[in-house]
Amino acid sequence: MTRPRQTDLAVLGALSVEPMTGYRLRQEITETLGHFWHESFGQIYPSLARLEAEGFIVAQGGVKASSRVFSLTEAGEAELRRLLELPPESQQPRSALLLRIFFGANLPPGAIAQLLDDHEAQVREKLAQFAGIRANIDADPLAGRHRPYWLATVAAGESAARAQLEWVAQTRVLLGEQCAG
Repeated sequence: MTRPRQTDLAVLGALSVEPMTGYRLRQEITETLGHFWHESFGQIYPSLARLEAEGFIVAQGGVKASSRVFSLTEAGEAELRRLLELPPESQQPRSALLLRIFFGANLPPGAIAQLLDDHEAQVREKLAQFAGIRANIDADPLAGRHRPYWLATVAAGESAARAQLEWVAQTRVLLGEQCAG
């Protein structure tokens, strides 16, 4: 699947929850999906235009995409199902932290320990965010049929974060005194 179709999937999926303006769609994709999926503003608006031209969404009000309210058509619901059923593309992971750890022999004493401390703090903050997201989903009356799926994505984030904390502990043991400050 090409990158634009991944963007279309994110846009159609977000609009399956409820109709929204282009501006709100940008916010929802950034704030909600942003924990596991990234779309730039430069990808969202062309996707809206393409999906509207293809008859998958309709817009009401306003002149600019940021103020028009977009909603799915029946064809859009079918396209969303089609895109969801396609196997996901595998993506190469990128980790700035692992890049630094890999070349860590070139860092001064204590630098690895600081990188690990910073990463651990970020992961613990992310776990706290996931707890808040979980509480919001449980309290959200709009969640309805989406609730178990949304909670499954939160659980994936929580599991990944806990695995990162375990990796930090293992790395400290493995590198021993190289991790000392």
